[in-house]
Amino acid sequence: MDSESDEAFPASIEAAWGLRERPHKGPKRGLTLQGIVSAAVKVADEEGLDAVSMSRVGAELGSSTMALYRYLATKDELLALMLDTALGPPPPLPEGLGWRRGLESWATSMRAAILAHPWTVRLLAPKGPPATPNQLAWLDQFLRILQDTGLPASAKLATQLLISGHVWSHVSITAAIMLDTDPGSRRRWSAYEPFLRRVTGEGRLPGVRAALDEGAFGEDPHAADRHFAFGLERALDGVEAHIRSLG
Repeated sequence: MDSESDEAFPASIEAAWGLRERPHKGPKRGLTLQGIVSAAVKVADEEGLDAVSMSRVGAELGSSTMALYRYLATKDELLALMLDTALGPPPPLPEGLGWRRGLESWATSMRAAILAHPWTVRLLAPKGPPATPNQLAWLDQFLRILQDTGLPASAKLATQLLISGHVWSHVSITAAIMLDTDPGSRRRWSAYEPFLRRVTGEGRLPGVRAALDEGAFGEDPHAADRHFAFGLERALDGVEAHIRSLG
């Protein structure tokens, strides 16, 4: 890689791509970048993201904290690679899906990958362009799904931002609920519908009251799935209309 790239992207990212050799010497034989990242993912899965530190990961591996710094310069580098490892590569798509069903599959798979490790939601806010192997593999698959649509490259990237933004907005809510262990919060969710009935009496908030009376705020275990699918379909309707306008 050129010198400008070397300065912009950490050595650990290059190492994740196999573009940089791992240290030849180290305090612990067998320590690897991927092993460090996998141990950190294990800690986050079992104890939460806040439990992840260089010292805690070192302890998980039976290694010193300083040994980890031979592979990662900062905790932020570790977090970026944790997100990449937790997401994994995109699942292969069946042949002949077409672009619309392909994007439905892409979005559904991305949502499932994130919710398999709910703590990843806290790492989704970009701190730079995607640079890790799996994140770029997801982007590459998305762009390939759209390759025969006639969309210019800039519109394909804009579509990726649209669809991934829909995924992230939904998983952020779902993951927050999954990770919330506060009994008070859980009680508030279960008491929400009766609370709304009290505050929407006497003609207040008529739009909310109408939705409430239609059961929109009821406890439906599949509501999140339905809302996700509805929003995705409407986003794809807009993309489809735009593609048709190009013809």
